[in-house]
Amino acid sequence: MGGWGYVYLGIAIVAEVVGTSALKASDQFTRLWPSVLTVLGYGIAFYFLSLTLKTIPTGIAYAIWSGIGIVLISLVGWWYFRQTLDWPAILGMGLIVAGVIVINVFSKAVA
Repeated sequence: MGGWGYVYLGIAIVAEVVGTSALKASDQFTRLWPSVLTVLGYGIAFYFLSLTLKTIPTGIAYAIWSGIGIVLISLVGWWYFRQTLDWPAILGMGLIVAGVIVINVFSKAVA
């Protein structure tokens, strides 16, 4: 599987962001197609996360998945749903991204 772990993790992150965005659009599962997209998005996300865990330690994979997912879904919320982000939120997300970078660049657990 080699370097495929990060490819699978990227797919899992994107699928989770799609699923979460569709969850918002589903209006509490009262709209059919966003509800279907939610279930498919999360199903794909967990499947590819499970493939990721064959080569990347669980804690590292989850830290990257949740950290990048938080930033991406916040950007989708800001862009698509017109939700506002204040400076503390932006700073916090910047710190999350910095944490993901530190894990990937300096942690021996990633190797």
